Amino acid sequence: MLKIEIFPENVNIETRVIPAKDDKPSRTIYEQIAYAHLGGKFPVEMKLQLEQGQPAYVAGLYAIHPSSFVINQYGSLELKRFGLLIEPISGK
Repeated sequence: MLKIEIFPENVNIETRVIPAKDDKPSRTIYEQIAYAHLGGKFPVEMKLQLEQGQPAYVAGLYAIHPSSFVINQYGSLELKRFGLLIEPISGK
């Protein structure tokens, strides 16, 4: 199981604005730093995208929620491009 960890120092939301370009309006992105345990010696830093108004995830261990996966047009399993959700893992 892929584990995602959020440390106490990463329970805040980082906001960044992508400026308007051509006919597209500016966009505000809400992110939280997390760490993916990919099997190496150390976890790898990643960013979780959050929806506007969504509270930050609390510190702890998480797994990817099943709703974050889709079957693509070739019948293969993949992560959704947007809307990644995680859920707490009970016990460490």
